[in-house]
Amino acid sequence: MPKVISVGICNPPNKINQMKTTEFIRDLFYEHFPDIDRLIKVFANSEIEERYFSESLEWYGKEHSFEEKNNTYIKKAVTYGKEAIRNCLGNQNLLTQKMNPGEIDAIFFISSSGISTPSIEARIMNKMDFGPHTKRIPIWGLGCAGGASGLARAFDYCRAYPKAKVLVLAVELCSLTFQKNDFSKSNLIGTSLFADGTACVCIAGDEVEHQSISNVLPTFVSSQSTLMEDSEDVMGWDIKNTGLHVIFSKDIPSIVKSWLKSNVDEFLHAKKLEMNDTKHFIAHPGGKKVLDAYEAALEIPSSMTDIAREVLRKQGNMSSATVLYVLKEFMEKQIGKEGDYGLVTALGPGFSSELVLLQWRE
Repeated sequence: MPKVISVGICNPPNKINQMKTTEFIRDLFYEHFPDIDRLIKVFANSEIEERYFSESLEWYGKEHSFEEKNNTYIKKAVTYGKEAIRNCLGNQNLLTQKMNPGEIDAIFFISSSGISTPSIEARIMNKMDFGPHTKRIPIWGLGCAGGASGLARAFDYCRAYPKAKVLVLAVELCSLTFQKNDFSKSNLIGTSLFADGTACVCIAGDEVEHQSISNVLPTFVSSQSTLMEDSEDVMGWDIKNTGLHVIFSKDIPSIVKSWLKSNVDEFLHAKKLEMNDTKHFIAHPGGKKVLDAYEAALEIPSSMTDIAREVLRKQGNMSSATVLYVLKEFMEKQIGKEGDYGLVTALGPGFSSELVLLQWRE
């Protein structure tokens, strides 16, 4: 079965601690929220310590048109995407030798925080040494579920083409969607969580000779996509003349608690497994409350979310890219042992769930 052989990331240049962000937002919003001192506590309660943004804080305090923000997205997405690809193909912690872009058969590009036609991976191909026949599969609109879904689709591709090496590239510049004149609680909560980040994963089919340092790699077993009926108002974008306005229901943690377990059980039972058969939980850390809800719903120990919580603390919620940051930590720390099962999970607009079952194999 297809396997993950490398992961690389690229952080934007502006690392800003949560306290400074809190002060900035309080100064920006205090006239419009009479209870700002109570509401602003959501920043501290998020347990996020620092995040990366593509621009300085001062930039977000100024007016920017949808056109300007989206053009910034395109420019920065190409820059950060190129760097993440280089870091993936040349990751010395995971590979014995550097790979070349010309070896790649297909690119799955994942994003929901900006719009571009031609899509970002085409623009990147014009700046790197990819072959002209590299297949392009841009996927837009899956939000936080996009990273896990991209993995699943790339695994499907490599099952069909066992000689293929493919990339999953997730670029999310969530901060560029910030609306300084949107005084909804959804915008305030989103501002406390979301950040910018880029991650690239290389997946190889069964018949590929690869240069991995480890003999034991996370290998695809199965995947499942699930859409909850009539749940479009739980999460997503409200697209207006001023850009993308976040839709972020306060009910997400309770939905996770009530809905996720049966979904996961159905998925694992098809492979004659239970949740306690999985040693590794590679979760998209949508926020502290979401991780708490995972633990409660799936009855797993808090230790299984340690890596996801660490990524959330140091990076915030980078939408689709975040779960790939978590996967990178699992691989570079060589946590998986021969035979271990791991569950990749992420939730996104729709409302939807993406699950990928991995097993570490030689």
